[in-house]
Amino acid sequence: MSQQAASSLDQLKSQAAQAFEKAQNPQDLYQAKVQFLGKAGAITDVMKLMASLPKEEKPSFGKKVNEVKQFLEDLYSQREAFLTEKEIQAKMENEKLDLTLPGSGAFSGSLHPVQRVTDEIVQILARLGYSLRTGPLIEKDYYNFEALNIPPDHPARDMQDTFFVDQTHVLRTHTSPIQIHSLENEELPLRILGTGGVFRCDSDISHLPHFHQIEALCVDEKISMADLKGTISFFVREFFGPGLKTRFRPSFFPFTEPSAEVDCSCPVCKGKGCSLCKHTGWIEIGGSGLVNPKVFEHAKIEYPKWQGFAFGFGIERMAIIKYGIEDIRLLPENDLRFLRQFT
Repeated sequence: MSQQAASSLDQLKSQAAQAFEKAQNPQDLYQAKVQFLGKAGAITDVMKLMASLPKEEKPSFGKKVNEVKQFLEDLYSQREAFLTEKEIQAKMENEKLDLTLPGSGAFSGSLHPVQRVTDEIVQILARLGYSLRTGPLIEKDYYNFEALNIPPDHPARDMQDTFFVDQTHVLRTHTSPIQIHSLENEELPLRILGTGGVFRCDSDISHLPHFHQIEALCVDEKISMADLKGTISFFVREFFGPGLKTRFRPSFFPFTEPSAEVDCSCPVCKGKGCSLCKHTGWIEIGGSGLVNPKVFEHAKIEYPKWQGFAFGFGIERMAIIKYGIEDIRLLPENDLRFLRQFT
């Protein structure tokens, strides 16, 4: 092996060893390794001298290169382990845990406003003898529409923008199908509440494509509109506070006759007029009416021996009225900054 080639290898070996010793952290050490042992490093450049060496000197030169590379690899590993340990020790000294410091506080969970309102409505009406029922989110078209006096060609279907699963099933557009299931399967008289999620193709500042409803159904002998008005008036005072008034405006629902929209005096301004009630003093809260005889006919209930009334509310709407929430879309976002106001 020529003196020039051997001298170049010894010089690189010394330079690399010095560079490894000067490195003060694993990152600098790695850069030094790349400089000398990388694919485009100094050792690779020296190996190019092999092409100009006589044939008999090439084996000894190759052996010398491998010895230098192995020496530097071992030296790198040792230095890397030392610098890593040094770095860990420095972190341990600078990041000591003070066991005398108080622990960080943990946030306690609470009910979502929608669930809070649902529970309160159920508790109020339970005092009048109503018990809770639930039903499937995917309903047969029959229970969602036809059994509620909404046949396929009825214009009332246009009032509800529906998600169809197939030709005979829909994502339920209201919780009223729960009433039909109860009428078909339970003994009379009956006082039930149906609640859960419903779905409609609608989304803006006051509407959601997925929201929640709660409906009440009372079936007994000699039921009248007076019973309905008394029940809702009692509920409004218990839910929003004493002194609030209710009013009923004629309306239309296929499954009730007569039907009425229910308003209550604004719980914020007490009927004086504010931005929440658009300065009218009144807020619409839901729909109601006496059960349509056609609904009893579908459920095979003898009418007029048995009569009934029903009413329902959108739970998100009740929540924004009760808590003064400006945008209904805040409720499903689950932003903790918003939800912590209700803990």
